[in-house]
Amino acid sequence: MSDRILVHRIAVFAYHGLLEEEARIGQRFYLSLEGRLDLSQAGRSDAMAHSVSYADLTEIAVRIATTRRFALIEALAEAVAAEILDRFPRIDEIRVRVDKPAAPVPAVIDGVSVEVRRLRETRG
Repeated sequence: MSDRILVHRIAVFAYHGLLEEEARIGQRFYLSLEGRLDLSQAGRSDAMAHSVSYADLTEIAVRIATTRRFALIEALAEAVAAEILDRFPRIDEIRVRVDKPAAPVPAVIDGVSVEVRRLRETRG
């Protein structure tokens, strides 16, 4: 499927990380979403019923990132991907990228990121 819905760099302030000070002080994270689904019917009908709401995708990412705490950003990405696939049967594949610009590493960096790609499991 080549059609995609993209939501770029949702900014959240949250408390994820392995270190105690990350849990105490918190930091900024960015989440980006790429959902693959067939948008041809939505393009023809101009009806939201044939697509997925960007606002709903954003709400899931923000809620999970700000109400739960993860030691690993990999786990944050996994949780977001799982809920999106669970809630939106139109989405066949989801990619979730989590950027952590202030990661505590012993070097000057622009940040670290993880990206997970999850496919809808087909039954049959």
